[in-house]
Amino acid sequence: MAHIAPLRAVTEAEIEAFWRDGVVCLRSIMPAEVLDSMVQPVEDALVSSATADLSEMGDALESGGVQLVTDRAVDDSGIPRGHFKGGTDHWLQQSEFLDFAVRSPLPEIVAALLRSSTVRLYEDSVLVKEPGTQERTAFHQDLAYFHLAGDQICTTWVPLDTVSAETGAVRFVVGSHLDRTAYRPNLFVTTMALPGTEGEEVPDYDEMKGEARIISFDTEPGDITVHHARTIHGANGNASATRRRRAISVRYAGDDARFMTRAGAPTKSHHAALRDGDELNLDCFPAAWP
Repeated sequence: MAHIAPLRAVTEAEIEAFWRDGVVCLRSIMPAEVLDSMVQPVEDALVSSATADLSEMGDALESGGVQLVTDRAVDDSGIPRGHFKGGTDHWLQQSEFLDFAVRSPLPEIVAALLRSSTVRLYEDSVLVKEPGTQERTAFHQDLAYFHLAGDQICTTWVPLDTVSAETGAVRFVVGSHLDRTAYRPNLFVTTMALPGTEGEEVPDYDEMKGEARIISFDTEPGDITVHHARTIHGANGNASATRRRRAISVRYAGDDARFMTRAGAPTKSHHAALRDGDELNLDCFPAAWP
């Protein structure tokens, strides 16, 4: 499969917005056939071992972690409830995800935004909020989960559905990537920090009225958002009774990225031989651009 070009070039204004705000929305840049090719792989990923039901994890935490809730068809009032499902590193199990990460327009887009001559794949993720999903995505910083150091690191968010605030559009804290505070990773559906991690807890910006500028983007398939790995972001649940919110997120590293262990953050078995300060080798971080 040859590299597929974006529908248009990234503009200098969009590059400046990325570095100024920590996030940019790129309109009408992904070809429809690329998105269509990932619909079935996403459905396959949702039933794979790489994906977990984060709604069940949230229920378990609320009940003291005693057990997972396995029957969530309705909530206490009898209203149908959805599920928030997510997983990472699907590229290791499904070749379609590797092709998408390294041969779709994303690496060329990322190279332009990061002003990087090379782009390597760090990980991918499937994030699906079914209709009626109540769980929010807690504010968090991606870099807190990454065993990486550097400034040329970012996350792409590629929706397969029309996304609005109602269905759980991602919310970004503008300029938060400029804060060099080391933040702790949290449990994603709660602000509770992962055990054994180091740093400060991510503020809950919903409780800090007026202290930060928070933006989100209504998007259509073909649009994407790209945010810096230090940009703090989160999302509400999916309040729609009929519309899904399916997205593929691919995380990339550029020229200055190096391996760096973050205590307590989830480890990856394919990183076992790496040491702090190592350059990102092709075995663990597939070349995506050029």
